[in-house]
Amino acid sequence: MGALIANRRSAMTLFSGDTCIYSHRTRIVLAEKGISYDTQIIDLDNKPEDLFDLNPYGTVPTLVDRDLSIYNSRIIMEYLDERFPHPPLMPVEPVARARTRLMLHRIDRDWYSELEVLVHNKDKKAVDKARKTLKDGLTAITAVFEQKPFFMSDEITLLDCAIAALLWRLPHLKVELPPSAKAINKYAESMFARESFKASLTEAERELHS
Repeated sequence: MGALIANRRSAMTLFSGDTCIYSHRTRIVLAEKGISYDTQIIDLDNKPEDLFDLNPYGTVPTLVDRDLSIYNSRIIMEYLDERFPHPPLMPVEPVARARTRLMLHRIDRDWYSELEVLVHNKDKKAVDKARKTLKDGLTAITAVFEQKPFFMSDEITLLDCAIAALLWRLPHLKVELPPSAKAINKYAESMFARESFKASLTEAERELHS
């Protein structure tokens, strides 16, 4: 495995989990940008030692671009947007960029944190609470999804990449949005229909909807 990783370092390579949401949103960005890259699916229960040479935390996603190794999905997503500026997935204006970063932080803190509980926690009370918190949190901002074709924007942004990866997992995690949140379901269908989104999915992620 070590030789395989070393040999691939001349090309852009993404080390990814097959159902890791952080890896998925990074793959959506790569697909939206039309970037050519190699993928290495990592067994998170048996991580190769060489991954720790690239990333001291041994986490996915880890992106290797020539001699540069980057970890943390938000850093990778912004790097890709700056390295491949077209189409842009971040606003140009500093205030709008800051607002986008703040919303990404809120998505991670308020929604992704609950998803982590649903995926990894074995305590039924904790899981039930996380499921309700996530459902209520999304439902509370349904109106935002009604205002523009994308999340708070007329064009797709990094926010949509993060939200689409989350919404794809809701049925598998038994998070059912109420009828009042139909705008979110419409938004999700629109995102899932994008060729870039379809291209971003691993086989394991496709099976989440089977």
